[in-house]
Amino acid sequence: MNKLKKTDVVIIGAGPCGLFQVFELGLLGLKAEIIDSIRQPGGQCSELYPDKPIYDIPAIPVCTGEELIDNLLKQIEPFDYGMTLSDEVSELEKKEDGTFYIKTMSGKEFQSSAVVIAGGVGSFQPRKLKFGNAPDYEGSSLHYRIKDSSIFNNKKVAILGGGDSALDWALDLSEKTAELTLIHRRNEYRAFPDSVMRAKKLSEQGKINIIENAKMHAINGKDSQLISILVGNNESEEFTIKIDHLLVFYGLAPKLGPIAEWGLDINRKTINVDTEKFQTSTEGIYAIGDINYYPGKKKLILSGFHEAALAAFAIKQRIEPDKKVHLQYTTTSSIMHERLGLKE
Repeated sequence: MNKLKKTDVVIIGAGPCGLFQVFELGLLGLKAEIIDSIRQPGGQCSELYPDKPIYDIPAIPVCTGEELIDNLLKQIEPFDYGMTLSDEVSELEKKEDGTFYIKTMSGKEFQSSAVVIAGGVGSFQPRKLKFGNAPDYEGSSLHYRIKDSSIFNNKKVAILGGGDSALDWALDLSEKTAELTLIHRRNEYRAFPDSVMRAKKLSEQGKINIIENAKMHAINGKDSQLISILVGNNESEEFTIKIDHLLVFYGLAPKLGPIAEWGLDINRKTINVDTEKFQTSTEGIYAIGDINYYPGKKKLILSGFHEAALAAFAIKQRIEPDKKVHLQYTTTSSIMHERLGLKE
């Protein structure tokens, strides 16, 4: 039988914004429990682009998604927090006394004074190929997510898609693979124009074979290894491409899951919040990062960090309504230094 665990704040989502929320709460002396449905912290940074460079984090000229998450985990080490992974919140109930009861799919139970939803795009899954034999190759030679790009070195690789993920990986792998083919069903791309331009220059140099206005007709292989794919174009022509690996980037199918059943004000699969506290329509429940919406919202990690800071102050005031929450600076405050585990 699971024992009810009490904490100040339950954070739903262990992506970069959820992790930074732990830090901001910790600076204010609040404890947190993080819950995430995936098997490791990091959200999309870990699941979708661990090796991709990020250039817009303040004071960090460039870092990968994995490096960002590693640094955030290091940053929250001084604080007393818990983390539950590979588990999903199934129940969220506000009690008469204003506290919250949270239960996960595995049966773990929590009680908190506030809840922060930092679930990114919710529970997301990549859109997969619909061929009946596709599952036979998943994880070995058919990939929807990439954990270790070195497996593609000196291999024949085909990439399906025309969005940012497809173009980013095409650019990244163009110098590593033996043969690289990018297949897109249209001749217009959803990716950043600069990425498309760079890919076409590489195509002119013979480093990427770009096939447009084409669709997959079949995949062929033996055991768990893909051998070739059958592609057709708009002229009803079919041709076979020999491959070792197939990367599919048809986008994500975001699902709010149980969040949609919690009585919150939902706006096209995002949660409406105010911009003072980043509080939802339910007092005591906050939402930060890509999952929230307000006029002028920009889905940037930087924006989520800002939202986490303001939400933390609002939560502190909610938990201790009779006390004034003073703004203190980590450079000079002895209280902050103590919470960070620094020696005077």
